[in-house]
Amino acid sequence: MTKPAASFVPLNVAILTVSDTRNEDTDTSGKALVELLSNAGHQLAAKKIVKDDIYQMRAVVSGWIASSNIQAVLITGGTGFTQRDSTPEAITPLLDKTVDGFGELFRHISYDEIGTSTMQSRALAGLANGTVIFCMPGSTGACRTAWSIIESQLNSTHKPCNFVGQLKKVDAVECETRG
Repeated sequence: MTKPAASFVPLNVAILTVSDTRNEDTDTSGKALVELLSNAGHQLAAKKIVKDDIYQMRAVVSGWIASSNIQAVLITGGTGFTQRDSTPEAITPLLDKTVDGFGELFRHISYDEIGTSTMQSRALAGLANGTVIFCMPGSTGACRTAWSIIESQLNSTHKPCNFVGQLKKVDAVECETRG
């Protein structure tokens, strides 16, 4: 018996820009992510800019994780090694499970773009309360690279598996398990 093909499920996605200097006019990375997710058929559920402060980030993301209306969070900025970069420290304690493959794949793809400087990216992802969270560097180019990975995983028709079946308030999509 053949399973019916999965249909596309638009997700509600929140975008957080972490920056001490950007505002709505200068947030090119956040704007790029809005455009990319909209072009992919998803809905922008919320967008915010916060300073690179652990507690401000946690407050915003915790609210989005607790919301029944947000299935994915994209965070741009604060993943480097400067003294102010604290996105991994802010977000990691909120995660129920980590998606180690996202950071690994991001750095692998980035190597072709920026060489060994990619080792300074602390891009990460995980799941929390039925919400998938992706943290990526703050440059617009890095956001486009990250989206090249994220897009298929937020697409309910992508096979052999995607994250949509793991997210709250969406129809379950079966995922093959690989041994």
